[in-house]
Amino acid sequence: MSGNTGYEGLMPFMKLRLLWTRAYYSVCFFRSGLLFFLSEESDLSGNTSVIPFFWLAAPERSHLIAMIRSLTMKKIFIFIFLALCFLSNPALSGEKETHDQVKIGFVTTLTGSAALIGEDMKFGAELALEHLKGRMGELDVSIIYEDDESKPEIGKQVTDKLVQWDNVDFVTGFIWSHVLLASRRSVLNAGNFLISANAGPSQMAGKMCHDNFFSVSWQGDQMSMAIGEVLNKKGIKNIYMMAPNYTAGKDMISGFLRVFKGQVMGIDQTKWGGVPQLDFSAEFAKVRSSGADALWAFYPGKSNFSFLNQYEQSGLAEHIPLYTVFVFDATTLPRMQEAGLKSVPGSLFPQFWDPTLNIPANNVFVTDFRAKHNRYPSFYAAQSYDAINLINLAVTSVKGDLTDREGMRMAMETADFPSVRGKFRFGRNHFPIQNFYLRKIVTDKESNWTSEVVETIFIDHQDPYVDACLR
Repeated sequence: MSGNTGYEGLMPFMKLRLLWTRAYYSVCFFRSGLLFFLSEESDLSGNTSVIPFFWLAAPERSHLIAMIRSLTMKKIFIFIFLALCFLSNPALSGEKETHDQVKIGFVTTLTGSAALIGEDMKFGAELALEHLKGRMGELDVSIIYEDDESKPEIGKQVTDKLVQWDNVDFVTGFIWSHVLLASRRSVLNAGNFLISANAGPSQMAGKMCHDNFFSVSWQGDQMSMAIGEVLNKKGIKNIYMMAPNYTAGKDMISGFLRVFKGQVMGIDQTKWGGVPQLDFSAEFAKVRSSGADALWAFYPGKSNFSFLNQYEQSGLAEHIPLYTVFVFDATTLPRMQEAGLKSVPGSLFPQFWDPTLNIPANNVFVTDFRAKHNRYPSFYAAQSYDAINLINLAVTSVKGDLTDREGMRMAMETADFPSVRGKFRFGRNHFPIQNFYLRKIVTDKESNWTSEVVETIFIDHQDPYVDACLR
């Protein structure tokens, strides 16, 4: 009879026993096959070739027999199962994979005090996808969000999950430089594209640059270089510096020292990892006694409110002006306004973007974001919006053929998409070459604290690490 397996008419337990018996003898033949085929020899150049078992000398045959016999039935079944899994996974077996959707992994912080930033990044990405009507060309798009908990080890774990389990085509997000550095190999070694929507560590702009890594934000030194240039123009002669002690904090300090022409009266790098330092009374006492004309600070996310509140309570705000990078943004300004922090209005800080930039893509972005969330978007949201649109450029340029890595890379290198910052271009290290502006905290017509552009600090500014990029 056609299709007869020989199991018809048997009781269920007999069928199971017969299947087990066949499997057992199949494994026995498999183990014998190992004896015959899995003998290798190497030539002087390190190349290996399989040789028949009986070609081996007696001691070698004895050693190989002992090794094969040590493979228990359980181990061999596990080996066969894993081999079948490998062969059935196109991403691992090398089989060409077809795509009916674009899968984007998005790593950010969604719990803890920094969740405000992660949420804003998520809002920006979702608005971009809404403007694309949920599709990139002919392909549907799904975004899988993962929480890094602000920890590099967790960031790497969820990135591994996105690449190995979810089989995403792109990974983006990343608030923190140390999380990005811990996770980068998980994406790049798999041949996928990694697009930073915020973190810009110096290592990845220089020696660790990669063909498949792009940043739609900035390199960490650049913001501090911009504010350093502002202080030079203002004639500030000496300054005290404060920043958290992690990768981005070090880059910010390095960038400022590259351009500031005055004297640095002291540098404090406060605890960041684990439970960050939120009591700055000892540092503010040193600032007061240092004789500095101004205070420079970098405190993003979880610590900026505490920093500013204590800056006012210490009385420093009345005598020593504050110049910052990444202390003010639209996620924290509403809380600062509610708390009545008097030192905030009029504060100056640098950025590559502002909600008031009169650019078509930016006008649509800001208007629709405010309509959905009843507040201004932050630069975190703006960068995430651009990240999704850069991915759209890659996908549509190859007509949805996600196996065409070279074509997608070449398309992204053009930066030919409607960015909220206006036209920019990528450097050799795939970091933006772009303008940087001096922004000031102001009150809008609806009595909300926001910002506006005071002046352009740098035009077409490139990061200082590009020459070390040898990709």
